[in-house]
Amino acid sequence: MARMTAAQAAVEILKKEGVSHVFGLPGAAINPFYNAMRTKGGLTHVLARHVEGASHMAEGYTRTAPGNIGVCIGTSGPAGTDMITGLYSASADSIPILCITGQAPVAKLHKEDFQAVDIASIARPLTKMAVTVLEPAQVPGTFQQAFHLMRSGRPGPVLIDLPIDVQLAEIEFDVETYEPLPVYKPAATRGQIEKALDLLDAAERPLIVAGGGVINADAAELLVEFAELTGVPVVPTLMGWGAIPDDHHLNAGMVGLQTSHRYGNATLLASDFVLGIGNRWANRHTGGIDTYTAGRTFVHVDIEPTQIGRVFAPDYGIVSDARAALELFVAVARERALPDRTAWAEVCRQRKRMLLRRTHYDAVPIKPQRVFEEMNRAFGKDVRYVSTIGLSQIQAAQLLHVYRPRHWINAGQAGPLGWTVPAALGVATADPECTVVALSGDYDFQFMIEELAVGAQFNIPYVHVLVNNAYLGLIRQSQRAFDMDFCVQLSFENVNAPELNGYGVDHVKVVEGLGCKAIRVHEPDDILPALEKAKKLIVEYRVPVVVEVILERVTNVSMGLEIDSITEFEELAVAGADAPTSVYANLD
Repeated sequence: MARMTAAQAAVEILKKEGVSHVFGLPGAAINPFYNAMRTKGGLTHVLARHVEGASHMAEGYTRTAPGNIGVCIGTSGPAGTDMITGLYSASADSIPILCITGQAPVAKLHKEDFQAVDIASIARPLTKMAVTVLEPAQVPGTFQQAFHLMRSGRPGPVLIDLPIDVQLAEIEFDVETYEPLPVYKPAATRGQIEKALDLLDAAERPLIVAGGGVINADAAELLVEFAELTGVPVVPTLMGWGAIPDDHHLNAGMVGLQTSHRYGNATLLASDFVLGIGNRWANRHTGGIDTYTAGRTFVHVDIEPTQIGRVFAPDYGIVSDARAALELFVAVARERALPDRTAWAEVCRQRKRMLLRRTHYDAVPIKPQRVFEEMNRAFGKDVRYVSTIGLSQIQAAQLLHVYRPRHWINAGQAGPLGWTVPAALGVATADPECTVVALSGDYDFQFMIEELAVGAQFNIPYVHVLVNNAYLGLIRQSQRAFDMDFCVQLSFENVNAPELNGYGVDHVKVVEGLGCKAIRVHEPDDILPALEKAKKLIVEYRVPVVVEVILERVTNVSMGLEIDSITEFEELAVAGADAPTSVYANLD
């Protein structure tokens, strides 16, 4: 067998497990690993400006294509603690990423050595495995187990902490005969699927709720096939958006308190049966459980056994990978004489034609709804959107359109500010031929703005739509319940840019200073030309291009505490011209 350092063995295993790109920052305690990457070759490294940014780049990379596993690398101490938000975000959304940290020598771990912290204990609640490897010979098995765990059952992240002396130690390792461990995923039985279909067949107004588990399992085509076989309309969750195209005749729209459609909520409330597949009944989807569940029978299919019954007890639960379940759902449905759902599906489509929000405004300062209208015009069905949190993300989910799985990439449960820029860089790295469009409010954008330099340095082009109202808009809106507007204003008079008229940070200058391109828009009719120009600039310069749209300071976005009582603060569409880019607009 070949003799090599443990760090070299780890690098070889990464390649054997299918890793091609890694994101990170070198440091003294992880330099042996970096030396192994240098001498062994085969891995493309993207140098982040902040280790949290590297973890979100790894997330974006994983989320872009089936089978991808993003890898984040950092040194000891604060590099590991910087990764924690990325581990949380990945864990919450069932996203596998591998975080690798350097560490002080084994003999110094209990001596409060420089930057020695028990990162494995810190990370353990957020990972499927977090371990400090104390024996060099255990490095290959630890990495092998890491990939096995990340891919098995409910996917999730792993952290491996490598003391510097462990990395440097020589071990015997035969890379030629290394093989990944078999992946375990629970699968539904035929009897379980038949019982679920019996319950569905007995319903008059059934729905399918498709969660992120459908996309993680690469099962979107099966979902659509099953919906078409049964004629049952589909409600995608925020994490499942794209599992069925927005313009599919059985797409019933999203349901929830914020990232939802008027027609989606109305259809859920009119239903009498819900089959949830790969979803977790998130509170921003359900709102009050009594309202959500009243008068409806529920079947819940999820890969994680403890997810069944976590939020509420379904009438029937099945522990299964979404793909395995849908394969059986399709097979069994083909054998049955199924009820005719045509009338119910048509009622759902009629809601989708009529219950729309207005997007067309000519006001200056620009109303945000107009931005999403123009984004619908500018970007085709193949665009990959990336967003995180805030009013911009909420309105995007209400007004944009997504047509393919993994084309809405979003930190759904954690929602960390700053996620969008690095995640978009990870997405664009994973799919360099696709048009990637990120969307941020000004605060999310400022959180990790330094990562734009990564896109400039490594020629990772994407378009970033920045909607700027100089406010923490979502927090300002939530503060209305306390009758206050406190500590949420980002506005100030910029002494270096008085032409901004109190909108604070000069994003254009900052973006240009980081080596990227930027366009600022003040007039609604200039949004589309700016977006079209941005598409040309990313091709010409191969760097991120930011389109900053100056918005009105205050816009209250549709939301509420129950799905039957969403407050519509803005005008609704009453004619087709009010919502010209809506799917199935039929108001005239």
